[in-house]
Formats: sequence, C-alpha cells, structure tokens
Amino acid sequence: MNNSSQSARDALALLAADRRRFLRMALGTGAAAFGLPLAGPALAGRAAEVSRVEAGRHEGFTRYVFAISNPVDFDTLLLDNPARAVIDIHSTRLKDVSLPSTPDSPVVKGLRVGVRNGHDLRLVFDLKKRARPQIIILPPTGGGSHRLVVDLPHGGGADTVIAERPDVPRQESTLQSGSGAFRDLVVAIDPGHGGKDPGAIGRRGTREKDIVLNIGLQLRDLIAATPGLTPVMTRDDDRFIPLRQRTEIARRHEADLFISVHADAFRLASAKGASVYCLSQNGASSEAARWLAAKENSADFVGGASLSGHDEDVASVLLDLAQTKTLESSLDFADRVLQRIGNIAKLHKHDVQQAGFAVLKSPDIPSILVESAFISNPQEEQRLRSSSYQRQIAQSILEGVNSYYTAHAPQGTRYAML
Repeated sequence: MNNSSQSARDALALLAADRRRFLRMALGTGAAAFGLPLAGPALAGRAAEVSRVEAGRHEGFTRYVFAISNPVDFDTLLLDNPARAVIDIHSTRLKDVSLPSTPDSPVVKGLRVGVRNGHDLRLVFDLKKRARPQIIILPPTGGGSHRLVVDLPHGGGADTVIAERPDVPRQESTLQSGSGAFRDLVVAIDPGHGGKDPGAIGRRGTREKDIVLNIGLQLRDLIAATPGLTPVMTRDDDRFIPLRQRTEIARRHEADLFISVHADAFRLASAKGASVYCLSQNGASSEAARWLAAKENSADFVGGASLSGHDEDVASVLLDLAQTKTLESSLDFADRVLQRIGNIAKLHKHDVQQAGFAVLKSPDIPSILVESAFISNPQEEQRLRSSSYQRQIAQSILEGVNSYYTAHAPQGTRYAML
C-alpha cells in the first residue's frame, strides 16, 4: 500500500470519528441508527423494546413503523424462493404487541416475527416479489418513542441488469442455500465518452470512445463469468450518455462498485502510463452541497439513511459519514486495481490519484476511474489498439475487484459464500 493512499485513509478516519461524535451529541444516539458505521460495538448493553407496530400503503411503497424504546443496530438480508426480506434488530424484544393486518400491498404478503440468537428480534417480510427495504431510525418527537421505519418499494428490485436499455434481457443469478438465496454483487462498468463525444484522438485516428468500449465489453464478459458478480453497462454501444446519467444508471441498478474506463491524453507525446483515480475531498464536498440542496425533493437513501426529515446540520453529517465510508472503500479498491495494472503496464503515477470527476461522485458507491494508457503517445496508442492489451487491462481490473471483495464481500452476497 502506498504512503499517500494510507495518509488519505487516516485523514478520512479522523473525519469520520469527529462526525460520529457530533451525531451522538445531536441525537443522543450513534450513526448506526442510520445504517452507518460506528467505531466499536454500537449501543452495547442497551436492550430495546418494540411497543407498537403500524403498517400502511403509500404511493410507491408499503411502510411499517415500529415504535422502539431506544436506537438499535440491525442487519438485513434478501432471500428468494420464496421472496423474503429479513431484518435482524440487535438486542431487541417485542412487548405484548399485536401485529397490524397486512395492507393492500402489491409487494407485501405479511409480516412474521421471531427471536434470533436469544436476544435479537427477527422481522420476516413475506413478499409477492423481490423488494429491497429502505430503513431509517427516527428520533423521538414530542416525548414519544424512537421509530424504526421500513419502506418496501412497490417497484421491486431485480438483482441484475446488463444495460439500461429496455430491450436487453435481464439475467437472474442466485446461489441457493437451505431456505434462501444470496444476491450477486453488481459491478457497474462505464466506458467513457461515446456518440457525439469521441474523447481523445490519437495520431493514427484512434478514438478513445472506441478503445474504452472494447475494454468495457471485455471486462463485462470477464465479470459475467465470475461466480458472485454481475455486470451492468452504462453503455454497450456507441451512444452519448451525460455524466450524471452514468452514475444514475449505477444507482438505479443498485451497483456495489462503479468503474469508469478511459484513455489519457496530453499535449506532449512523451507522456505515458496508466493511472487510477478516485474522488477528491474537494469533489466530495461540492457533491455534498448539491445533495443537501436537493434533499427535500429526493426520496433517495444515502448509505442507508434518508436525508429528508433532518435539520441541515444532522443531514450534513449523515451525508459526510456515508461519503467518508465510500471514499475509504474507493481508495482501497483503487489501490488494488493500480497494483494489478502495474503488473502489465507502465504506470504514469504509482499512487492512486484523486480528482473531482463527475462520474466518481456517487456518495455511497465506491467508484474509480481507470486511465488505461496515453492515447496521445504513439507507442501507447498502438498498444491500446491491440485486443490483447485491452483484455489485459480488463483482466487487471477484474483481479482488483476480486482482491477487494476477497477482503470486503458483504454479508448475504453470493461472493461471500464461495
């Protein structure tokens, strides 16, 4: 691991600690109440009780609200055959409470409750179709209880999509295990430029948009052949897609990683080598301001937490925590990819670079941008035109993905079970 990447991680860790302390002062609880990480065991020794459960159908989602005595940590898991959403609420018990009747919902069949590990409350939502719950814990208002809010979107949530075009067939991939199934990790691949935007052009007329599309398609095939991974392409042909729409495609398909592929250029033909970028702190700050300005008009959850319904200070800290965690993950992922590319190509910079590229600004999707070589360098232009080199770059990126998920595969994913 290079020193600059480690220094960046250390700085992010200090920022995260400061923001967690702010949340505890502001709300009397930890960031884990919003699905975000805490330093050390969260809310240890504080058993909670659920005193009331309400349910109702709303436009676009079915909502369950659990009145709860104090903040809690929770884990979620999606299961298939049949479709279920499971939420395990740590150190919590259900008092003498009657469950509400099931709303007239297009997605929820019913709710069952049980005890897990002797002290955790397990909620099992039987579903008519797959749906990923959106969860937040709200602080008390007017002397009432905390509220754990579970929204189940009526639109469902398919695991895998190969492209955003409606004519591309969906691929479903799950690993059966006992009574359930585990989801694939979704990797968004973003070949830069396209359509009216050719990107950089080499001396032989090589267009960046064509080279990076070829690399992206090779990477797609490699990822599709890897158990536990599923690709999503922002474009799979010569189309122009605005920068913001590229990240929106990744978010819409619930991508776990985002990889943008490019070829560098410079006015001096001698410039050469590959680079890997992730988002800079300045880029993250500007993006945070944009998200906060739009938070009242957005139903999006960031890092498991909704920005709506909180005052500006708390919403800002929630977003900062999500971004900090994402930046830490992006740096780690970028460093692993850079090491693998360094095995097959000269590196322009031996450290992960950071910049404010728009495609790297998803606050909760670890994102990197790979500059595969300098198309403005005649020797590297020739390499970029080679299908063999294109595949080597794609293979190096895949190796970085595998290295990252070997260390960080989330619970409930197929990759973690292999």
